[in-house]
Amino acid sequence: MAVMNAKEIMDLIPNRYPILFIDRVDEMEPGKSIVATKNVTINEEYFQGHFPGNPVMPGVLIIESMAQVASILILKSKEFENKTAYLGSIKNAKFRKMVEPGDVLTFKVTMDKVRDHAGLVSCVAYVGDEKACETKLTFIVDDVERK
Repeated sequence: MAVMNAKEIMDLIPNRYPILFIDRVDEMEPGKSIVATKNVTINEEYFQGHFPGNPVMPGVLIIESMAQVASILILKSKEFENKTAYLGSIKNAKFRKMVEPGDVLTFKVTMDKVRDHAGLVSCVAYVGDEKACETKLTFIVDDVERK
């Protein structure tokens, strides 16, 4: 059973179609860790050009998906409620497996550090038991409250 569904995710982060990539949050311990899911389907627009005859999810979109999961974790923390989190940096990104239509991406994100208006997270994307991608992301949280 999902901890958050797509509608609840959209209530928290500003991303919308075609740039909302998270289908559900499966587990969450606010301020500590989160597990979320994206079902990769052939209907994704980017597969029309990446690559015809050999559809592969672009690595940058895997990173964006991780950033969205990390945003959910950060914005569920009391100190960042009703704020917006922006990606500040991507460190040591490694792509280990191609992600194709029909795959289910599972994202595991853990909070490494939070300071003032910033956070550092470790992210891993899996297809089944195989690592597809891993990275560390830094976030900057805007002071302005979302409406």
